[in-house]
Amino acid sequence: MEANALRLAGMALSMLNATLLVVLLGVWLQNYRKFGSQMVLGLVGFSAVLLVENLVAVFFFFRSMEMLYSSDPLVGGVVVGMRLLELLAIGFLTYVTLQ
Repeated sequence: MEANALRLAGMALSMLNATLLVVLLGVWLQNYRKFGSQMVLGLVGFSAVLLVENLVAVFFFFRSMEMLYSSDPLVGGVVVGMRLLELLAIGFLTYVTLQ
């Protein structure tokens, strides 16, 4: 796969992850206000940190021409694969949370 296509795929996956994390953050904030549970507060913190990580990733995908691995298709493919695994995990978590 071409480096530019990998960059776009990684950016799209990170944006999708961020969208799901915003949904989770909203649900968990409502639950924390309602119940005040420390466990729910931990989930709020988890989703907030992961959201920041994905937004930073989107920024770096925009600036990937300056990154060391931007021209290496193997590394780009691994990065996209990791973003896809993250999307699966967040997708499962979102599904279970919304049920």
